[in-house]
Amino acid sequence: MKLTNIFLTASITMLSFSCVSSKKYQALTDKYNELNTSLTGTQADLRTCRDDKAELERQRAANEARIKGLEDQTKYLKENNTQALKQLQDLSVISSSQAESIKKSMENIGAKDSYIQTLQQQMAQKDSLNMALVMNLKGAIGNMADEDINVKVDKGVVFIDISDKLLFKTGSYDVTDRATEVLGKVALVLKNQPDIEFMVEGHTDNIPFSRGILVDNWDLSAKRATTIVRLLQKKYALDPAKMSAAGRAEYHPIGSNDTPEGRAANRRTRIVILPQLDQFFKLLEPAKS
Repeated sequence: MKLTNIFLTASITMLSFSCVSSKKYQALTDKYNELNTSLTGTQADLRTCRDDKAELERQRAANEARIKGLEDQTKYLKENNTQALKQLQDLSVISSSQAESIKKSMENIGAKDSYIQTLQQQMAQKDSLNMALVMNLKGAIGNMADEDINVKVDKGVVFIDISDKLLFKTGSYDVTDRATEVLGKVALVLKNQPDIEFMVEGHTDNIPFSRGILVDNWDLSAKRATTIVRLLQKKYALDPAKMSAAGRAEYHPIGSNDTPEGRAANRRTRIVILPQLDQFFKLLEPAKS
């Protein structure tokens, strides 16, 4: 019985000791985890502080560089101001007529600079308008083959070249059925630009031609040009005051007359969008006081 009591007492004592140690261990573990979390946060804050410090140092260096630049500019301006004052003092001894001459020269320089800028602006504006016109024309006639109709800008002038096989019957100035389709698309774009003036030119190859009232290629090219002008006026209601016609015969080829392909390219009607020379010459007029 005593032995049993002793064993029971020892077992209760060991069990009590085991429970106390487990609780302490858990508490220490929780404390460790808390401290470890705190350490991680502190380390992150330290890195952030270091990054902020580095950024502030970069900003300070940049500000110091800007301050240095401003100081250098101030110094430069002071030096130039002193030099300008000295030059003015030296100029104070010139005569009134010399001073007036210098003033006029400066005014002329300013006027010429303004004139050049105006010309550049006008040219840039004209180039923009020409490009818009070309894009509109290409959009209107975009379904036609390049060898039959071509739109381009050369030296600030818009050219529309149309093959004679699209517009005229062979060896004639009578228009084809296809001509109304082609000219209708071109006329639609031109009609939307009422200030535009243009010339219709007739061109031929160099093969001699004579038929009926047509004596030569001069006659043929001129009659083709006037036929197109008349059609644009009567069928499409374009302003006749904005149009002119010219026959060029074979004397302005764009291809070689030694080949069939070259001769075909030369047989064409060209519509030339004319520059508005009145506006250009107006720029050349002296300014009225």
